[in-house]
Amino acid sequence: MSRQNWVLIAVLVLLALVPLTGSRYYVFLLTDVLIFGLFAVSLNLLLGYTGLVSFGQAAYFGIGAYAYALLIKKAGLTFGVAFALTGLSGAAAALIIGFFCVRLTKIYFAMLTLAFSQIVWAIIFKWNSLTGGDTGIYGIDFPEFIGSKTKFYYFTLIVVVVSVFLLRRIVNSPFGRILTTIRDNPERTESIGINVKLFQLLAFIVSGFFSAISGGLFAIFNHSIFPDFCYWPISAEVLIMTLLGGMYSFFGPMVGAGVLLYLRLEVTSYTQYWPFILGSILVLLLFFFPGGIVGFFQDQIKKWRPSK
Repeated sequence: MSRQNWVLIAVLVLLALVPLTGSRYYVFLLTDVLIFGLFAVSLNLLLGYTGLVSFGQAAYFGIGAYAYALLIKKAGLTFGVAFALTGLSGAAAALIIGFFCVRLTKIYFAMLTLAFSQIVWAIIFKWNSLTGGDTGIYGIDFPEFIGSKTKFYYFTLIVVVVSVFLLRRIVNSPFGRILTTIRDNPERTESIGINVKLFQLLAFIVSGFFSAISGGLFAIFNHSIFPDFCYWPISAEVLIMTLLGGMYSFFGPMVGAGVLLYLRLEVTSYTQYWPFILGSILVLLLFFFPGGIVGFFQDQIKKWRPSK
């Protein structure tokens, strides 16, 4: 077994032991980190592996959250069915939106993803009879078999581990290698007979599926949902998480999610100027740490590793 796998097993053991400390603070924080870590990793399938900059990933996060809430509260479905359909709702939305977005490239692609995200937000905000408008939907209770924040933490850990495992298998598969080839040189990839637009659309769908799963988890965790779940600041925040951790490392976005959420909790307890500090972090990151936290440490290890 490789050293990286042993490290992953150690991290999982530590995460499983967190509730035994009796700290509600760390249970709440790490549940948030796991949810947004999955969200960031799903975005990175587009950003780091396919080379597509999406400013509208919050659309699928919000769609997943609302899909779960509506299926439970209004359709009366069981938890298992509703949660399974949560991911499919994000994939279906990504299929429709991605069909139009992948026809464009570079800044035009990015701006179109943002435009569709704002359309989703506007529909949710204005459709009062279905979504509750700006009031949102309340009373999204835990299913009976979960019953508490600690049990939900373990449920989230299992869902995130399985989802991340599947995403890792995807990026290490021939499909994933085609995505990185498209990222590095889409013109040459197309010239050898690969349908670039189709593979970009498939990446879009997979990313939307797992983003919606994270949105569904967030809705259950918060017992309520609001239109802000789909608003552009959520897309910006998860994009910063991905860049902060390192978009060229598979687990980098999860590291970025952990660091950013912890900093936000600590900073906002002392000052109201979190947006200013967040902007400063982004500027420093882009100028001095383009590879993110994980990329920085990987570079340092390479420098100090003795040459053979």
